[in-house]
Amino acid sequence: MNILSLGRNAASTAAKQPRLLPVARRYLASEVNKKSPKESTDSQRSKEFASKLKNGPGFGDFIGGLSDPLTTDQLIEKASTMQTTSVPGTSRLPRWLKTDIPMGGNVTKIRKTLRDLKLHTVCEEARCPNMSECWGGGKHGTATATIMIMGDTCTRGCRFCSVKTSKAPAPLDPMEPENVARALAAWGLDYIVLTSVDRDDLADFGSAHFAQTVQRIREMAPHMMIECLTPDFQGQPDLIEPVALSGLDVYAHNIETVEQLQRMVRDRRANYKQSMFVLEHVKKTKPTLLTKSSIMLGVGETDEEVMQTMKDLRTAGVDIVTLGQYMRPTKRHMKVHEYVTPEKFSHWEAVGNELGFLYTASGPLVRSSYKAGEFFIKEILQKRHAAAAAKTAGADPAENMRDIAASIATEERKKADASSGTTS
Repeated sequence: MNILSLGRNAASTAAKQPRLLPVARRYLASEVNKKSPKESTDSQRSKEFASKLKNGPGFGDFIGGLSDPLTTDQLIEKASTMQTTSVPGTSRLPRWLKTDIPMGGNVTKIRKTLRDLKLHTVCEEARCPNMSECWGGGKHGTATATIMIMGDTCTRGCRFCSVKTSKAPAPLDPMEPENVARALAAWGLDYIVLTSVDRDDLADFGSAHFAQTVQRIREMAPHMMIECLTPDFQGQPDLIEPVALSGLDVYAHNIETVEQLQRMVRDRRANYKQSMFVLEHVKKTKPTLLTKSSIMLGVGETDEEVMQTMKDLRTAGVDIVTLGQYMRPTKRHMKVHEYVTPEKFSHWEAVGNELGFLYTASGPLVRSSYKAGEFFIKEILQKRHAAAAAKTAGADPAENMRDIAASIATEERKKADASSGTTS
């Protein structure tokens, strides 16, 4: 076959190709649309499965193990029950632990002053859920804040606390006592809580700085109620006393948890007996000073251990106790063992009253410097001062603090009952 013949055959094939293309397309389309028996069966099964999902068992069958699907109302009720009994260690919060985001004029004002004067609050550092209520004044109109002095870095590493830690924090600011006093005088707060990080790197663990801050506040805001939530000063009496005698109204030191869980929850340099000694020694140093401590619940304690801790606090002469829910600040901290119910907190409040505490604040969102507790303490202090003035004038007032506390509690209950009767 010569080159000329090859050319003719190629031309003939090219001329026929346009007529063959439509036929090829139709053939290919019919082959693509054809389904094998297996493909047809799979498609049918998919449709049947979708139909079963739509009309068959619902979510309620999976969470409740029921033979019949739950109705919408039953599902909502079941989910609500599950929410209040969260699995230990999970991050989902029961409804009673959810709070509003802190906002408002007073919150903005305090936050701006803190930044301007380079001050810190434990409200922010510890991510307290009550910040909006405390800074804003709450239902009683008693505006409070908790200032953290001696820096924002602690030398200890407790497993529940979100404050930064370091073996060598920055040096103390010599102007801090002045700045704190100036800020508080400008805010016009009724009740202030001073707390601090632990400063084991300092010779006196910060005792003199703490006392100086209290004295400066007392000079610039003489009518302000001052509570100090202090470190343990490693249990040294000569370092506890200067703070106890500095002019404060309430000396607070937290036991944090029951004796059996101290090593798991707190830094190794803190311990149960040392904290109890601090509270006991403060009472011996100044018997008229109100003393206060706090217990976290939900970290694995038993009822018997909580009861013993409360009894030990009363034996040490503690006047005020607060009990609140441990809230895991970050995933790096110890897990929540249990979300304690409001009913259980009410039980511990009743126990505190029976044991003879001057005041017991117990609730899921209660913290060691809880707003409602401060209102109550403020009222006690004011009435005690009024009683002392009346005694000087020759009157015969009720001198016992417990009588004063009981009268205030009665007044609050009457107000609550009246409010409840009005709204019902």
